[in-house]
Amino acid sequence: MTTSTSTAATPDLAAVKRRQQATWATGDYAAVATLIVPVAEILCDVADLRAGSRVLDVATGSGNAAIAAARLGCAVTGVDYVPQLLERGRERARAERLEVAFTEGDVEDIPFPDATFDAVVSVYGSMFAPDHRRAAAEIVRVCRPGGRVALASWTPTGFVGQMFATLTRHVPPPPGLASPMLWGTEEHLAGLFGGTVDWAHHRRPHFTFRFTSPEEYVSYFAAHFGPTMTALAALGEGRGAELAADLTALARRFDRLGEDGAVAIPAEYLESVGIRR
Repeated sequence: MTTSTSTAATPDLAAVKRRQQATWATGDYAAVATLIVPVAEILCDVADLRAGSRVLDVATGSGNAAIAAARLGCAVTGVDYVPQLLERGRERARAERLEVAFTEGDVEDIPFPDATFDAVVSVYGSMFAPDHRRAAAEIVRVCRPGGRVALASWTPTGFVGQMFATLTRHVPPPPGLASPMLWGTEEHLAGLFGGTVDWAHHRRPHFTFRFTSPEEYVSYFAAHFGPTMTALAALGEGRGAELAADLTALARRFDRLGEDGAVAIPAEYLESVGIRR
């Protein structure tokens, strides 16, 4: 993954997707998703989802947005291509006595007919599809005209965008692969969705990651977050230590406390809500 928009080469998107699927199945992404639950709660509220409406959470992972929508009384389906994460979502929904249908599926080939849903949401999910245009077209296809599209996407210049930039400096992605962080720009969404979605709301809030130290942040992501785990494994011990040092420095640079010990790391994202034409 990279913030470069170069199209000099055409990557094998099917192969990229297979590698991505394996990466997200590595470790325990649900442990990271647990940290960012408030983002999904806020997005579903800002999207003003109606009780009783049919809502699809695309690339649901362990179900943050699906569960948030279910709490609002919606009839919710969560779709993801990592079975282990879907099972974690089912566990969470059962624990909270919420009705959510978790279904295996791909954002680039959503397994539902046209105009099935009143709203489609995605929190840091659809942005990682290798084929951006196909993912956007599928989101539009399954949302009824007049329905809502709500997205939360990390920005290129925010902390998570820079974390991925750091990873890709050490382990470059296939040439020509569009950066997922482009979804965190209004211009890219306008190009992807064209005249199919009227964006009524774009906002750039921050989610704050909190750890006892920069080193704990690195250790946590090295133990749970598939992209970090995969990069460290590819680099080996020596070069992996260099990546860990760069990630530690990144956390220190973004930390707003500026003290020894605990860190509070604001991570900018783009919150977007629109109406399907």
